[in-house]
Formats: sequence, C-alpha cells, structure tokens
Amino acid sequence: MDKMLFLSMTGARENMYSQRAHSNNLANVNTTGFKTDLAQARAMQVFGEGHPTRVYAQSERPATLIDSGELIETGRSLDVAVQEDGWLTVQKPDGTEGYTRAGKLQVTAANQLVTGNGLPVIGAGGGPIIIPPNEKLEIGLDGSINIKPLGGQENDLEIVGRLKLVNPENGTLFKGLDGLMRTDDQEPLDPAVNVQVRSGFLESSNVNAVHEMTSIISLSRQFELNIKMMKTAQETGEAATRIMKLS
Repeated sequence: MDKMLFLSMTGARENMYSQRAHSNNLANVNTTGFKTDLAQARAMQVFGEGHPTRVYAQSERPATLIDSGELIETGRSLDVAVQEDGWLTVQKPDGTEGYTRAGKLQVTAANQLVTGNGLPVIGAGGGPIIIPPNEKLEIGLDGSINIKPLGGQENDLEIVGRLKLVNPENGTLFKGLDGLMRTDDQEPLDPAVNVQVRSGFLESSNVNAVHEMTSIISLSRQFELNIKMMKTAQETGEAATRIMKLS
C-alpha cells in the first residue's frame, strides 16, 4: 500500500507543478513580449525493492517557446518591437545582462532609458542610455535613438545612443525566474548589426490561451485521479488492518 500511496502522491505533486507552469502562461497572455514556458512529463524509475517496471512521472520545464507574437501598433515613439530572432538587452539588478522582447520603453526623471518595469536599457557601447531633454524622439530600424534638441530646427536631429540588439544562436538562451532570457554562463553577447526594430509597435505574448486552458483542465482531471488512488490506498490499508485484527 505504501508504494501505491507514494506513486499517487508524487503524481498529484507533479500535476500541481505542471499546472503552475500553464497557469503562469495563461496569466501572462496579455504581457508584452512574454514567451511561453513549455512543460512536459517523463517517466522516472523508482529505485529500491519492487519491480523494475515501477515508474512515476516527473514534470519539468525543458525549454521556452520563443516564436514571435503578433505586432500591436501603438504609435508611441518609445515602443519598439524587435524583428526576427533578435532581443533587446537590459541590465538585471545583479549587474548582468538580460534579454527581452518587451519593448515598452520609458525615460526616467534622471533621463535614463528603461523598460516598463524599470530595468536600464543597455546601449551598443555596453553602458546605460541617457536621453537629453528634447522636443522629439525617434528610434530607427537599426536601434539608433535620434532626438530633436530643445529649441532646435525641424531637421536638426542628433543621435544620442543605440539600442544593444543581439541575435544569439538557437538554444543558447534560457529563461530565469525573473522572466528575462539569459545565457548559461551569464557572459554578455556581442551586438548584432543585422537585427532591426520597428518603432511604434509592441510584440504581444505568444501564449495560446486555448491550449493552456485545455492543458489545465486535463491536469486537473489527472490530479483528481491521483487523489482517488490515494483514498483507495487508504481504504485498502484499513481493510487489511481489520482482517489482521480478526485473525
């Protein structure tokens, strides 16, 4: 009975872990630039006494789906959507680089360019980007930031920085607990000259809400089945105890 209880308990636990991943995806269906976390289960052999065929399921997040989401036109000059397989570079709180597709940028009171959640945007030179007071701001296809200074002429544009855009090889980025992509060794990536951005647009989440909802329903049913198995194990154990008392 203990083995049956153990298998059903671990099954219920892994169902909860998988539900957590799908629920997080569903909660971020409207989050700009969010990438879907994949979840899967694999059979793990139970070592020790018993049949070698006895296995239990282990859930895991093997990868992140990095397919591009749809473009949403905003008309805002500080909104950028990274094209193709490129990524925008930001500075994480620990000082290392992180990579994101969430291009809703803003300028702080200290004139620093940051993301919507306050992370500094890194320039092509490796440092933060400072935006001087201006009357007009434009971000070019190559990530260059052009401003019209206060009191300047209509065509008097100055380049004050350039976004650091990277294009890593497939399979070299991993999502951290903060939701940002990173390299396995935390080493900065070199800027990529072939990555472009589209100003006035944002990239939507690539979450498939229908798929996530159906996955949650399926996992809920599996969880209920494991709970029933645990109750059956308890009832069987109680019946065995009664039989032992009669003898």
